Amino acid sequence: MTHAHIGYYSGLMYFGREAFGGKGIRIFTMPKMKAYLSTNGPWNQLVKLGNIVFTELAHQTTIALNNHLKVTPFVVPHRDEFSETVGYKIAGKQKTALFIPDINKWAKWSEDIVEEVKKVDIAFLDATFLKSGEVNRPMSEIPHPFIEETVGLFKNETFATKQKVIFIHFNHTNHALQENSTERKTLEKEGFRVAFEGMQIGL
Repeated sequence: MTHAHIGYYSGLMYFGREAFGGKGIRIFTMPKMKAYLSTNGPWNQLVKLGNIVFTELAHQTTIALNNHLKVTPFVVPHRDEFSETVGYKIAGKQKTALFIPDINKWAKWSEDIVEEVKKVDIAFLDATFLKSGEVNRPMSEIPHPFIEETVGLFKNETFATKQKVIFIHFNHTNHALQENSTERKTLEKEGFRVAFEGMQIGL
């Protein structure tokens, strides 16, 4: 799990007695996320009934999920009202991936996103909004890097580097989400990719 914003943990409800009634389903969380789920209902009922069990993660500490896959969580700046927020570095047998669905702004992070992308084979990056003014509310309340900002950071990089970037986590207002939009075609012409339902990436 990445953090405690509603869309990122509410799916746990389907593991409870009202639905699947799972037993011992492993949930990988950072410490604050674990505490949040353990001390707030109805989520703590999942813990009490043994529907879920926690594997606690730590910043920049790698865990092996199996013989073929390793994952390293790292903390990123975001609206951390209830828990920390993390991205993940994922290492398979042949390839590595960067997964950052939520972050405030790239400049707020201690790492250089361009350099981090160069270190991996694939980078799934936050593409919530295309540009400023996209929604009719103060966008400072819901900070994310705009796609146009991310594209600007990579403007002097090679086409091959841009090809590593796969944009994810689109708000429904983002025109780049639409397959035949001018915005999508422009991104793809420059080398960037956009995730789609059913997309599979081998590692």
